[in-house]
Amino acid sequence: MKILMVCLGNICRSPLAHGILKQKIKDKQLNWVVESAGTGDWHIGEAPDRRAIAIAKKYGVDISGQRARHFRPAFFNEYDLIFVMDRQNFEDVCALAEDKNDLEKVQLFLDNDVVPDPYFDDNLFDPVFQMIDKRCTEVIEKVSLSS
Repeated sequence: MKILMVCLGNICRSPLAHGILKQKIKDKQLNWVVESAGTGDWHIGEAPDRRAIAIAKKYGVDISGQRARHFRPAFFNEYDLIFVMDRQNFEDVCALAEDKNDLEKVQLFLDNDVVPDPYFDDNLFDPVFQMIDKRCTEVIEKVSLSS
């Protein structure tokens, strides 16, 4: 199973989801791959936001080695599931899909809700971490059952 987490800049939400899910996959000894990307291209090659790194570290997850990538249409062929953090990410990723098969891989990470972007509000990093952490546990359960 190969999973891609996608947000806007690939420096806050998707790196957290990438790191949290990767840690949970490792803990459960699952043979899955998880990575992340952003729909925007202005942070390519940069480490995650320092606040995202700090909140992840607080809960024992190291995301400091990640580097921002830009979402490319080729990712549809590389990943089994593509989780997006909000509706704009959903629209942007779906716009790059070539066919129905590509579209079927794209899902909102929180089903019918969005993960708030903490970039402009320091107080959101902890609640966003908790929200993503809870959902990553659910993703493992859901994907394991359907595999």
